Amino acid sequence: MFEYRLIAVDPETGARAGEFVTPHGVIPTPVFMPVGTQASVKSMSPDELRAIDAKIILSNTYHLFLRPGPDLIAKAGGLHGFMNWDRPVLTDSGGFQVFSLAKINKIMDDGVEFRSHLDGTKYMMTPELAVQVQEKLGADIAMCFDQCVELPCTRSSAEDGVARTLAWAARCKAAHTRADQALFGIVQGGLFDDLRARCADELAAMDFPGYAIGGLSVGESHAEMYRCLENLMPHMPAHKPRYLMGVGHPANLIEGIARGVDMFDCVLPTRNGRTGTVFTHDGRMNIKNAQYTEDFSPIDAECDCYACRNFTRAYVRHLYRAGEILAVRLLSWHNIHFLVKLVAGARQAIIEGRFGDYRRDFMSRYEGGAYRV
Repeated sequence: MFEYRLIAVDPETGARAGEFVTPHGVIPTPVFMPVGTQASVKSMSPDELRAIDAKIILSNTYHLFLRPGPDLIAKAGGLHGFMNWDRPVLTDSGGFQVFSLAKINKIMDDGVEFRSHLDGTKYMMTPELAVQVQEKLGADIAMCFDQCVELPCTRSSAEDGVARTLAWAARCKAAHTRADQALFGIVQGGLFDDLRARCADELAAMDFPGYAIGGLSVGESHAEMYRCLENLMPHMPAHKPRYLMGVGHPANLIEGIARGVDMFDCVLPTRNGRTGTVFTHDGRMNIKNAQYTEDFSPIDAECDCYACRNFTRAYVRHLYRAGEILAVRLLSWHNIHFLVKLVAGARQAIIEGRFGDYRRDFMSRYEGGAYRV
């Protein structure tokens, strides 16, 4: 039911183009996954996401566990029926949110005791419960419950996080029962390359259908992220998809692909849309700036999204300053479209043997672009 097909590899970098087969469709990789935390990508309808050609979206186990609850979603036919989405869905385990959002948490070998950020109710999240919740949510891809350590961290805390992540992965696999759901392991280890390698090697021995890289894009530099990926990739199974969690800066996507990553997700495109920031081929643009007051050009002349085809910078700036909801929708629409197409373009370049040029051209323009936030 789940199969990863490797189609092409860039000889210069190791960037990969492939396909991951799921019950709700084939996911072409590399792929960017918009985030629908509460079973909804903020400000976007499912039809609009399909128009952008988003191949898969991500939802959040922690938030849906607290509200409206996995039993209600199961009664609605799982996430696909609940939110009327007929393409693949991935759910994270909720581990990151348990550590970062819960008002009070206590990490134990059995799991994590935490209080809801909504009302203070106490819960105990175990690997088995994380799997049970995700099985009720019915995602095509579920994630093991893991311990994500804060950066910077000591070697001792990173070692403890790896030990728990590995132990919890084994418990997640033992608890997982749905044959129509792929359970991915998550590599942790902070910025310690040897710990990352050991975690990846032991997870590979458990033979998961895919592997995620967690604990990055949490405050480290881009150079540290890239070094970590380069040293980790030889330990990531080549015949399984590789997922870099929580990464959505355009430059990070291209550089992650260049290092062999297949899947990405991030809340950044919609979060930036809500703050008036948009991605363009020439860098990030702040639509609130006064210089766009009488600028009747599209957000990005090379973009064919709905916003760029139909509206001007001047109009979108006016909407944003007037507090109109349409501004956030248009900016989010553009940002999601930009990242989905950027990664799809990288995939096509890999297949056609020109990824090196694609990477160099994009990075040169984006990093040296005219627009500054």
